Parts: sequence; C-alpha cells; structure tokens
Amino acid sequence: MKQVLLTKWGKRLFHGAYRFLAIGLFLLLWEIAPRIGLADPVFLPPFSKVFAAFCKLIASGELFKHIAVSLRRSIIGFSLGLIISIPLGLIIGWFKNFENFIDPLLQTFRQTSTLALFPVFILLFGIGEISKVAIIFWGVHWAILLNTIAGVKNVDPLLVKAARSMGTSPLKIFIKVVIPASIPSIFTGIRLSATTSILILIAAEMIGANAGLGFLLYDAEVKYQIPNMYAAIITMSMLGLLLNYTLVAIEKRVTRWKEEPAAGF
Repeated sequence: MKQVLLTKWGKRLFHGAYRFLAIGLFLLLWEIAPRIGLADPVFLPPFSKVFAAFCKLIASGELFKHIAVSLRRSIIGFSLGLIISIPLGLIIGWFKNFENFIDPLLQTFRQTSTLALFPVFILLFGIGEISKVAIIFWGVHWAILLNTIAGVKNVDPLLVKAARSMGTSPLKIFIKVVIPASIPSIFTGIRLSATTSILILIAAEMIGANAGLGFLLYDAEVKYQIPNMYAAIITMSMLGLLLNYTLVAIEKRVTRWKEEPAAGF
C-alpha cells in the first residue's frame, strides 16, 4: 500500500514538474542570453536582476498597492459585464426574432476596437475611474455575451422536446434546461473576458492614472527603470495565470454534473 502511494505521489510530482518545465527553460534562456551577448542587457536585463527588482517592489509594499488598485478597477468592470451580458445573452439566444433584430447592431459594435474607443470614453466620462471601468466593461462584455448566446442556441433540442412532451412550461424549460446546459459555454466566455479585463486595464492605466500596474509599467519605462518594467509585466502575467486557473477550478465544480455517470450505468 505504501509503495502504491509513493508511486502515485511520484507521478504527480513528475507531472507537475513537467508542466512547468517550459517556463523554467524560458527563464534560464532569459538569464543566459544577456550575459553571453545574445541580447542587450540594457534593454533585456538578466532574469535575476528582474527578480531582484520584483522582490524590492514587494518588500516596499509598492507592488501590492498597484495590484490592489488594478484589481479593484478590473473587478468592478468585470462584474458589470457579468451582470449585464449573461442575462442579455440568455434573452437574445432564446428569442430568435429578437436575435435577428439586434444581431446586426451587435456585430457592428463588436468589430470596433476596444482601445480605439478609449478616447471616446474619456470624453464622455472624464479621465477618472469611471472611464477606466467603462472601457473594461466594454472589452469584457462581448466574449461573455456572444458565448452566452452560442450556449443557448446550442442546447440539445432533444432535451427541450423531452421537457415539452412532459408538459413543462416554457419558463421552467428556460430555467431548468436551457440555463444549466448553457453554463459551459458561458464559463468559456467568462474565462476569455477575465484575462481580457486585465489587458485592457493595463492599457487604460497608462493614460491619466497615478496608480495601478499599467501606471507602474509606464512610469518605469519613462524613468528607464527597466528591471521594474519587466517586474510589472511578470506581475500581470502571474495575475492572468492565477485568474485563469481559479476560473477553471470554479467551472469544474459548477459543471461537475457533466462528468458524473448516469444512474444505473
């Protein structure tokens, strides 16, 4: 029994190490390339120097201050996207006539670059917090909305017919059948939008902000603090990675029914 447990733990450790092997090799290349002349160490310092700058930002508390500001803006804009886009997507996907009416307008707006509209948001809402939250909402809105619509439209029609054959009302079919069956597609949109919200925010914070990861990145570039600039970029990547895996874990718990075998089999 002990031997079996050791074997299982060994396999898990090997699998975990293998998954992060590519990152380790990349960081090793990053460390070596500037030192042997493959890259200019002024513009691409060795990873050890970037890591030292990263640790200094943590020790001073400056990094946590910028992270808190960025997360607050991102969470507000992202939450607005969830509150508005999911119900709207469910309605558009369920009522075909309404979809035919509004789809041309949605497709027109969707093709417009989010960052290209940022000056418009600044003109409408000013250079403060509202414009930053608004541009995040606009950027995350589309992936959630379109994936929700697709989820509703791709519900197995046999499930709907079976519910109707048992005399289930349209409202109950929508709540008990359509919404649960759409959840996997909705979560796909949420995962895409979550990382997008951080990327859009970084760009927004480079204009008219005095705090946030985007401001830290821009400020470090202007002051020619290159290690701090890369430290800010690494922080953004880590936040995106953490957010993605958190949403994957939530999705697995919410859609656990997909993996459960049917009773009697």
